Amino acid sequence: MLAAALGYAAWRARSTGTDRWWLPSAVAALVMALVPALIVPLKELIGRPGTPAAPPGTGYYPSGHTATAAVAYGAAALLLLPWLRTAAARRALVLVCAALGLGVAFGLVRRGYHWPLDVVASWCLCTVLLTGFVLVVGRFGRRDRPGPAAG
Repeated sequence: MLAAALGYAAWRARSTGTDRWWLPSAVAALVMALVPALIVPLKELIGRPGTPAAPPGTGYYPSGHTATAAVAYGAAALLLLPWLRTAAARRALVLVCAALGLGVAFGLVRRGYHWPLDVVASWCLCTVLLTGFVLVVGRFGRRDRPGPAAG
């Protein structure tokens, strides 16, 4: 889903003549790449064992699957929101992406692969990553080319 959103957002921005049309998609891809780059060292550093239902071992905190889902669906929603015309479409996109992310997290806790705190920690990390995405794109992206001078 994120790959499709990356391509669609870049294509739409380029077709409208937006300066730095590539920036939102590139930043979203970078944020997605940061997920394993941050999660894996955290898992190694903390080394927390899983629940009784999880296979033996450590590295269950924070949840990498939750972080991946949260960033992928969150970044896809943030990329697509500016291109949706109606409030109903924007609301539906946010609700679907949130439901998918929550479904992943709930399933991991429900099946006993993660403690709830593993999921919450991933959401906190992803909030920071997605906030960074919004700040970078808001600061450096979505600027239209100046039109011809009037008069």
